[in-house]
Amino acid sequence: MRKKSSNFIPVLEDYFTTYLTYSRGLSVNTINSYKQCFLLLLTFMREKKGKDPDAVSFDDLGYDTLQEFLRWLETERDCTAATRNQRLSAISSFSEYAQNRDFDAASLFRTAVNRVPSKKTTKKPRAVFTRDEVRILLSIPDEHHETGLRDKVLLSMMYATGARAQEICDLRVRNLQFEGTSCVATLTGKGAKTRRVGIGKDCTEIIKGYIRHRGIVSQKAKHVFSSQTHEQMTVSCVEGIFKKYVTIAKKENPGLFCANSYPPHSMRHSTASHLLEAGVDIVTIKNLLGHASLQTTQIYAEMSQETVDRKLKEWNEKWFANKPEPTLPKGNRRAMPDFLISR
Repeated sequence: MRKKSSNFIPVLEDYFTTYLTYSRGLSVNTINSYKQCFLLLLTFMREKKGKDPDAVSFDDLGYDTLQEFLRWLETERDCTAATRNQRLSAISSFSEYAQNRDFDAASLFRTAVNRVPSKKTTKKPRAVFTRDEVRILLSIPDEHHETGLRDKVLLSMMYATGARAQEICDLRVRNLQFEGTSCVATLTGKGAKTRRVGIGKDCTEIIKGYIRHRGIVSQKAKHVFSSQTHEQMTVSCVEGIFKKYVTIAKKENPGLFCANSYPPHSMRHSTASHLLEAGVDIVTIKNLLGHASLQTTQIYAEMSQETVDRKLKEWNEKWFANKPEPTLPKGNRRAMPDFLISR
């Protein structure tokens, strides 16, 4: 007689508290993304299947139920196909772990997950600032106000280093090493991997001036960038900064900033593209950005080609103008397992 599969929650808890954290060493952001997936799954099981979280078993998560859950994400949660695929990937990762932990209970669940196909997604073009747009963006913050000064330094440093928003939020005074007119920043990226990035003279001067202005030169544990309410800035705060200044830039320069939106990652893309255009080799850019694979960095080579095509088009138009031409739904979160809700 096959073993009952009512141990779904205990296995899921071990997956989050032990396996992802210690065995895989995943970043906090990645783990939280996985947690969000299972909070949504358990919410779906409660609202649509009448199953409380502690009553869910592996047997409940068959092929039809998983397909229904993914449809629910798209229709009632307004998730894109890409987000839907990310949720499926998280479930697939857990199903592999669960089968290794308890083959009898989770094997059918694993089989069901493997039968669910990913959806084709439309590849969106990455938003990239031109060099002129970067100059405009950096000129907008008012240095005479505390937040304006902070924002100018933050934007400048993100462009100079190609740092992710989270890496900038995590940056502490001890992560900056000044020597003469240069500075080296130690950034901690995905999977707690660190890399050292050299910063040029101009950006070094404004960073050094900023931490001196804040009076935190000798306070090595202090975060370089703080919000108005917290000592450490959050990614959502960085997103707000970008949205604020891009909105102003679009109004003042209607012929520029043509992408629909420019998230913080746009600055990272811009740094990589501009380095490629300047002739910096792709291996150096890979190390600067902290990519694990050169294939990831190769995306920027394609983007650089798009820039070349655009410049060529502009040149032709100029000289031959006269010639023929992812919160959860409202509900009782207390019913959810604590290990999924805690951050």
